[in-house]
Amino acid sequence: MDGKMKQQKNLTGTLLFAVFTAVLASLQFGYGIGVINAPQKIIENHYTRVLLEGSANETDTKSVQPSVKMYWSLSVSVFSLGGMVSSFFVGWIADKLGRIKAMMAVNSLAVIGAILMGLAPLGQAHALVIAGRLITGLYCGLASGLVPMYVGEISPTALRGALGTLHQLAIVTGILISQVVGLEFILGSETLWPVLLGLSGVPAIVQTILLFFCPESPRFLLIKLGKMEAAKRNLIRLRGDYDPTKDIEEMKKEKEEVESEKKVSIIQLFKSSNYRQPLIVSLVLHISQQFSGINGIFYYSTSIFTRAGISQPVYATIGVGAVNTVFTVVSVFLIEKAGRRSLYLVGLAGMGICAIVMTIALALLTQHAWMSYLSMVAIFLFVVFFEVGPGPIPWFIVAELFSQGPRPAAMAVSGCCNWTCNFIIGMCFEYIADACGPYVFIIFAVLLFIFTIFTYFKVPETKGKSFDEIAAEFRKKKLASRKGLKSTEMEYLGTSSEA
Repeated sequence: MDGKMKQQKNLTGTLLFAVFTAVLASLQFGYGIGVINAPQKIIENHYTRVLLEGSANETDTKSVQPSVKMYWSLSVSVFSLGGMVSSFFVGWIADKLGRIKAMMAVNSLAVIGAILMGLAPLGQAHALVIAGRLITGLYCGLASGLVPMYVGEISPTALRGALGTLHQLAIVTGILISQVVGLEFILGSETLWPVLLGLSGVPAIVQTILLFFCPESPRFLLIKLGKMEAAKRNLIRLRGDYDPTKDIEEMKKEKEEVESEKKVSIIQLFKSSNYRQPLIVSLVLHISQQFSGINGIFYYSTSIFTRAGISQPVYATIGVGAVNTVFTVVSVFLIEKAGRRSLYLVGLAGMGICAIVMTIALALLTQHAWMSYLSMVAIFLFVVFFEVGPGPIPWFIVAELFSQGPRPAAMAVSGCCNWTCNFIIGMCFEYIADACGPYVFIIFAVLLFIFTIFTYFKVPETKGKSFDEIAAEFRKKKLASRKGLKSTEMEYLGTSSEA
């Protein structure tokens, strides 16, 4: 009973306010992902008019079409390219400015990108949209690292998973909002699409104002700046009326470790054997999130819904977005009860089964019309399983696997890995789907099986554990692995000598 009371005390208004303010950046991230899809045809038509410079000649129109397709593809994919580049600088800007000032600084990129896209009809629309999407991508690459880092550092150990999930919840909420306001009768129209794109800067403006009232990360204050009294004050602000001694001692111990190992760069992160296991786990989790096929589902769902005879497949796609959001909320409550590892295993395995069912349904679609509805059910369940584990967990577990010293570098590398995989899937899925037809999801089923096996054997449970306890678990696995290797070698040598 006392433990429950203590946990409730830790969930203060200041903590909730700080987390809410931080994840406004995640909301904008999700909005940026989804906003470009709804008005595709309208924006392509505008690109065509700009490139033709008002000419209505049919021959000219045909010659312009390849350019329009290229500019549109670039408008979509340049967002991921921006994220890939900027994600490498997450650690640098977080340590240079601090978590709060870093989030304030990068918001300028979001506002600039939104202004460029909002002003697109006044100039070379394709150039302004591409430039705006690139700058917005640069912002999202930084935000996708800064937000989980800040939330992970200010959250009590008992609530770290649940609060960390709010990053993913804000992303999917942003996607859903963009899908709804992107409907033609709201903002996805011929005249209002620039407003739709320009609205992506609003959360950044709101967040900048609210950040003035948010406490800086106590871990950053003590470990990086050595300001113990300021760290204590912020801990009490965030956690309420409690004794911060235990948390301060943990941070002091972490500070000693950081000072002994000095600053950990990205190169050192890859070279050091101490970080190898958590780094591999972090990268594989981010790869599994993107290569699970979730983006392919969102791409392919419209055509499946069309085959199922739905007259307005866009609403069915919004339904997928709604399911996405609802079950992200569910995962917030599950994450601390079931644990990270368990939910990730259930999520990957469930997605793999759904991918197999989807493949069977798509392959038999021409023979049995009702298979379309089985495909729809499989799609919705695929999304459910994704949001139960593989969706939210990779974003915050990296902050749990690494101590303060290597954490910024690890967040940067993991973020870049996620963005790179996102870009690869975005660029290649359409071609793979054309080549494989209804069997495209067999590829993802195989990958999901591999990721499930890896998670079972290599991913530790981080629920309710301090950073030191998690590091100790990795050391234990490393030692067990070495003992196992030596034992195998001795057995082999013994066999050889007997022979």
